Amino acid sequence: MSLLWRHRPAPPPAGVVLVLHGGEEHGVEPPSRLNPPLLRMRPFERALRRSPLGETLGVAEVGYRCRGWNGERADAAVDAEEALAELVREVGPGMPVVLLGHSMGGRAALRVGGHASVAGVVALAPWCPNNEPVTQLADHRVLIVHSDHDKVTPPRESLDFAARARAVGAQAARCVIPGSDHAMLRRATTWHRLTALLTGALLGAWPFPEPVAKALARTDRDADGLDLRLPLWDAAGR
Repeated sequence: MSLLWRHRPAPPPAGVVLVLHGGEEHGVEPPSRLNPPLLRMRPFERALRRSPLGETLGVAEVGYRCRGWNGERADAAVDAEEALAELVREVGPGMPVVLLGHSMGGRAALRVGGHASVAGVVALAPWCPNNEPVTQLADHRVLIVHSDHDKVTPPRESLDFAARARAVGAQAARCVIPGSDHAMLRRATTWHRLTALLTGALLGAWPFPEPVAKALARTDRDADGLDLRLPLWDAAGR
């Protein structure tokens, strides 16, 4: 495991985004530095750097020891927790951190998203098995972005996860990008811009889109208002 800085601004940064790429269900060998799940996150990093936060935003990533989750070992979550601890030691406990994870990385981000330094989680097409724990996310902000045509990580499972997280006290919302895919290649610009928009809002740089703000503000503990099928992607760019 290692914490890898992609962009480390001069202090004090506006915040830090810790990126967690996807992987596989099983696999104990280390991922290649040129593996597709890792490279898939590069455009998201560029979108963050192009946002108004720009050079003031720190971007780091988790270097996994294994390419798989590996059952109860939960290797990606272990690595995420260690990288987050290292990051907090380097930048200080008062620095807000957003966890940005895709697929297996989304699962890992959600698993460790209850850390005191985490300003929120943006989980892209996350892998959310039915038994995935949610209690760690109480009083934390959770934003899930998923396509309704994802054939790898079922969209219904991330909706159920968001509902269960809200039921234990998380502030949760789930944004749907219609007609895309698990790799986030179709409507890629929408994924990138919406992610930058949500990340900046979690860091307090600008307001959330109104539907997201309303979903996060709800105190009822059911699924009402979680699944945002409003035209957020139009505001984020097509």
